[in-house]
Amino acid sequence: MRIDSFSLYAALRRRPLPRIFRILPLTACALALLFAAQPQPASGQSPTAEKHLLIYSIDVEGGQSTLLVAPSGASLLVDTGWPTADGRDAMRIQAAMSDAGITRIDHLLTTHFHHDHVGGLPELVKRVPIGEFLDHGVNREDSDITRTDYAAYLKAIEGKPRRIVHPGDTIAIPGLQIVVLTADGEHVASIPGIKPVPNPYCAAEPKWPVDTSENARSTGILVTYGKFRFIDLGDLTKAKEFALMCPANPIGTVDLYLATHHGLDQSNSRAIVDALHPRAAIMNNGAHKGGKPEAWQTIHNSPGLEDLWQLHTAEDAGALNSPDALIANLKGGADGTYLKVVATSDGSFTIINPRNKMAMAYPRK
Repeated sequence: MRIDSFSLYAALRRRPLPRIFRILPLTACALALLFAAQPQPASGQSPTAEKHLLIYSIDVEGGQSTLLVAPSGASLLVDTGWPTADGRDAMRIQAAMSDAGITRIDHLLTTHFHHDHVGGLPELVKRVPIGEFLDHGVNREDSDITRTDYAAYLKAIEGKPRRIVHPGDTIAIPGLQIVVLTADGEHVASIPGIKPVPNPYCAAEPKWPVDTSENARSTGILVTYGKFRFIDLGDLTKAKEFALMCPANPIGTVDLYLATHHGLDQSNSRAIVDALHPRAAIMNNGAHKGGKPEAWQTIHNSPGLEDLWQLHTAEDAGALNSPDALIANLKGGADGTYLKVVATSDGSFTIINPRNKMAMAYPRK
């Protein structure tokens, strides 16, 4: 197994690699893992076949688009990126769909009605069959651009199935448990099967200002596959993070944390990041959007975090970037590379960076 090319990365990690085998260049062995991870129709699976949840953090240049594909092949897409004349973000979503072996989206969740989260939807619906559209309800932001984007959203989904979700609702995907944590400024007080516990990180948290934008209305979800847990809170801002997590944490811990709000300082408070105690995090930042030093440092230093992955080098953040091995799109390099997660029900998972043909394994605990 080739490891020399990653010796610099190993040296830069905050803590030593527990096992050198965690670094997996995409040789024939690793490619076999990737092939095995593709979802297959239930009728085509043997009873002993290993099953995986696939998660793609798609590069939409500092917006959000996250594709989840269950072992059954059922899918959830969270947000659609920006509107572009050439359909760039829709094509990048389709590329991830192709890698996952799917041709339709079963559920499309729009976290909120900002340009970089809903703007790509009108183009996507022209290209891809979509079963159901989910959102938090009417636009709440008093701005012309958000009103325009919300109107374009309504026009694009006219006549199609739409469901307004509320905290505590679920999204039905066979094999997964998906619960809505936040929506339209409200949040859950508890989750079935999880006992809220006092959050020790609340006491030191400042009182954050009220945010009247659509960010504070973001729909956030918790995805559970067996023992594996993934959280995506859209662009939820700090006052709402505090309301969700304090004085008691209703969520528990997670394995994978999608950095909220692209790694901007208006989000990612210690009261939520440290309490969630993720093993790995993915920051869906752009070259010049997100990846702010304060948020990056909070996530990077959170207790138990092994790796912070980024979609782009944050070109304005100086030295506060992850090692190049963990970045999908480097400064001055080509855009469009996603990060791929392959998770198993025992809680283990692998994060794959197609740019450098590297996979990092996180064994079950």
